[in-house]
Amino acid sequence: MTRESSSRGGPRRGAAPYRPRADRPVRAREPEGDNEGVRLQKVLAQAGLGSRRACEELIAEGRVTVDGEPARLGRRVDPERQVIRVDGMRINTNPTLVYYAFNKPRGVVTTMTDPQGRPCVGDYVRGRAERLFHVGRLDQDTEGLLLLTNDGELAHRLTHPSYGVEKTYLAEVPGPVPHDLGQRLRAGVELEDGPVKVDRFRVVGSAGNRAMVEVVLHEGRKHIVRRLLEAVGHPVKRLVRLRFGAVALGDLKPGHLRPLTQQELGRLFAAVDM
Repeated sequence: MTRESSSRGGPRRGAAPYRPRADRPVRAREPEGDNEGVRLQKVLAQAGLGSRRACEELIAEGRVTVDGEPARLGRRVDPERQVIRVDGMRINTNPTLVYYAFNKPRGVVTTMTDPQGRPCVGDYVRGRAERLFHVGRLDQDTEGLLLLTNDGELAHRLTHPSYGVEKTYLAEVPGPVPHDLGQRLRAGVELEDGPVKVDRFRVVGSAGNRAMVEVVLHEGRKHIVRRLLEAVGHPVKRLVRLRFGAVALGDLKPGHLRPLTQQELGRLFAAVDM
């Protein structure tokens, strides 16, 4: 054996240069500093966007951005810090952040603990690893949709009046309801803490001295729906929140919660410029 072909592993003299097989494409080397984090297609798959192969196709089709820049195959990301969008919609890829819709029963206090021992929202999420808090409030006698999360930034924006996120309520009031009531509410009603007006109003149904009305507004003042309807002569007998922004109560049973979908969450992010 010659010195050149010894155990040092060098090529023999006259050997043909190595060429990769045509049926085994070579992956492009990732740029320096791009070898940390998690592969983007894995992050998307874990977020529920489909299989890794399907997520690779999303990236290849140019439908994915990372921090506003078009993504490429092989990209690694920090799912807890970077903003990832698919078709322009932000996707939650941070596994430490959770988002739930909760159907608050009537008689339950919107607090996570209650020193008076009353039933509270916190009773329904005891034992969860995350420290959840509620987005806004529903008074004790109001039932329906309440959002729970540990994302403080989103919660703050959703309740800030400057973003004008709409909430939809169904109220039972004494009937009959005059035809011009919606016009009056849209024009504005003066309350003790300032004027308030609804975004939309309609009568859902009416029978005798009972009527069901739908109220849509972006106000967040305390007891605002009850005070508003009482001011126009129709005090609320029962009040249910049906919708918060893009999230609907649907058929969620009282006392139960469910995770928000990526589409619901993406629309909430969009509503508050996140």
